[in-house]
Amino acid sequence: MKTIRGILFDIGGVLYVGDRVIEGAPQTIALLQRDYPIRFLTNTTRRTPETVLHKLRHMGFSVTPETLFTALDAAKRYIQEREGTLYPLLTDEAKAWFSDYRSDKPDFVLVGDAWHNFDYTHLNTAFRALKEGAKLLAAAKNRYFLDNDGKLSMDAGGFIAALEYAAETEAEIIGKPSKAFFHLAVDSMGLKPDEVLMVGDDITSDIAGAQAAGLRAALVKTGKFSESDLDKGITPDVVLPDVTALPTVLL
Repeated sequence: MKTIRGILFDIGGVLYVGDRVIEGAPQTIALLQRDYPIRFLTNTTRRTPETVLHKLRHMGFSVTPETLFTALDAAKRYIQEREGTLYPLLTDEAKAWFSDYRSDKPDFVLVGDAWHNFDYTHLNTAFRALKEGAKLLAAAKNRYFLDNDGKLSMDAGGFIAALEYAAETEAEIIGKPSKAFFHLAVDSMGLKPDEVLMVGDDITSDIAGAQAAGLRAALVKTGKFSESDLDKGITPDVVLPDVTALPTVLL
């Protein structure tokens, strides 16, 4: 893969799992940063970008705000560009990050991983806003993620599907696997999609999404990876035991 000139990394499941750093990952990223422009992409929506940035730095990764691309960042940009208002179905932390855009008659309903806020009251408020004309935005539509206890937990995808069904609408996805999201990160490096490698643990959002956007993709066998992922008709450009094996395939 000598023609690769830039690298995008998913973070949860690739650089760390829960609060545990993948052994050797900080050193691997530091090594690659000498020769490649690198961007970090995440669909994480429970926490604000600032919290995600702090966690990565605390774990030993050299990350700047300009190199971190989150689904919440992309959603805020989307709202700003349209001068819109929203009802956020998010965690309390993430809702506060959108406080300047709240409205009782929103233009958009934004759904992420709302965690304990996925209750009937919040979902029904979102449903009513959609029936009154708001457009449904999904910061991300992942089915599940690997939780801190080492087991899979439901992500926002199932709740978004419920709102789509009830309100007879379809969500516009802002984060991965949106082509626009991948291209935003690629453009920031001044590269073309086919010059960039996406590294992730989600066969659908990371691998299929990146390939559909014209990138190449490496699947790591950490995080939410399951051997059954390789039977879904999606073929990664390379499969790695973990992120520390990446430098060997870039030579």
